[in-house]
Amino acid sequence: MKSIKPSRVDLLAAHDKTVRDVIASNLRVLFCGINPGLYSGATGHHFARPGNRFWPTLYQAGFTLHLLAPSEERELLTFGYGITNLVARATATADELAPEELVSGRRRLETKVKRYQPQVLAVLGIGAYRTAFTKRTATLGKQLESLANATVWVLPNPSGLNAHYQLANLVEHFRTLRLSAENGH
Repeated sequence: MKSIKPSRVDLLAAHDKTVRDVIASNLRVLFCGINPGLYSGATGHHFARPGNRFWPTLYQAGFTLHLLAPSEERELLTFGYGITNLVARATATADELAPEELVSGRRRLETKVKRYQPQVLAVLGIGAYRTAFTKRTATLGKQLESLANATVWVLPNPSGLNAHYQLANLVEHFRTLRLSAENGH
């Protein structure tokens, strides 16, 4: 089913809307975005903006058997993966979030991880991770500290606004996580 592209009015009205988590107990990997963009807020689907590289990255890194559309996000659960966000409210850019919101989001995320017990928590965005987890020198990849017994990974944010990473670079980082998770590390 083809989704309808939100209008400018729809996008403006999506400010501060939330997108329902794609989550279940005992996932292999729970992907954690920074917060929904306006396009996601308007459509109700994670990583929905055309140009966001999350779905192509998942597919090319081997997490899914075919390229999923944002409207098919619940299919991730059948593969043992889910999606949540550090901050629930939709904004035009993550720059609109106050550092305190990210820190509060980390506390909510910890509660969620305790409840659902994913094996791995993959935070998508090094800057947001550093702020939310107060780890100023954190680098991409597997972190030394866990969160509520989940192994923590930090991956580049797949937003099209993140020009630091091209699709091939994103795929490489995500594939490393997938292989590690499959091997129980």
